[in-house]
Amino acid sequence: MPLPEPDAAIQAAGPWTHRDVAANGARFHVADVGEGPAVLLLHGFPMFWWTWRRQLTALAAAGYRAIAMDLRGYGGSDHPPEGYDPRTLAADVAGVIRCMGLTEAVIVGHGWGGIAAWSTAVLEPEVVRAIAPVSMPHPRQLRRALWRDPRQQSALTYTLGFQWPFLPERSLTAHEGARIRDLISAWSHDATWLDDETADAYRSAFLRWPTAHTAVEYHRWAVRSSIRPDGITYMSLMEAPVQRSVLQVQGEFDPMVLSSSVDGSETYVRAPYARIDLPTGHFPHEEQPELFNAALIDWLGALERP
Repeated sequence: MPLPEPDAAIQAAGPWTHRDVAANGARFHVADVGEGPAVLLLHGFPMFWWTWRRQLTALAAAGYRAIAMDLRGYGGSDHPPEGYDPRTLAADVAGVIRCMGLTEAVIVGHGWGGIAAWSTAVLEPEVVRAIAPVSMPHPRQLRRALWRDPRQQSALTYTLGFQWPFLPERSLTAHEGARIRDLISAWSHDATWLDDETADAYRSAFLRWPTAHTAVEYHRWAVRSSIRPDGITYMSLMEAPVQRSVLQVQGEFDPMVLSSSVDGSETYVRAPYARIDLPTGHFPHEEQPELFNAALIDWLGALERP
């Protein structure tokens, strides 16, 4: 069966409204549903806004305005030639919040979206109500784990292969993006959630050129910046404590970001910090959406109570 067209996957129909938002010199695609306090959902690699489809409906039903955003270089957002670093991501997120007429939002971020959540809380705190990083420790804690734990180093060796020119992009798009399905399946604890229709949506959206290139650029920055002034400056800025409430969600069996690598993230937070470990791999919100939604909505409700 042929894959859907990329635009059809990106503009998937649902109870949400698709919008384009101009912010930080670029155009960002969002799916927006519900009324109430705003919750901004940020995806990770190799996904797009649609990964939050079950959270969008659950949050709207619980009385929240849920907004799922395509990060720069993904989905229906602009794919500029640069800006794939956390400082730019934080400015993107803050700009989208402001340009949607909001004063603040709770930011929920998975993977690279989690890095954006941590970064926005430190670099653009005035637009952040609270953050919920998913499968992503504090950036300085992740760096420490990579220095000290050979198991975490081994888990993320795929990023080294992404440093080559052209080859990663070809690998990710070969055979109509078959590797996208393979990666998502391998990083899940139980991949039965990844049926053909779901996998085809992710493969199709990733085939929208130049998503393969811009998605890889995030990983190139992460490795190369470790010895460059921009990366050193970013890590220095991230020494500032997070002054917003944090819900850390982690998969117990995550093969990419080990549960032990998250330990210590709370030392960078000077506000209420809670952690929930779910029986999943790298994608708690996809693998166990009911458990994830219940934990998130319960935490959000506690934020609203005095």
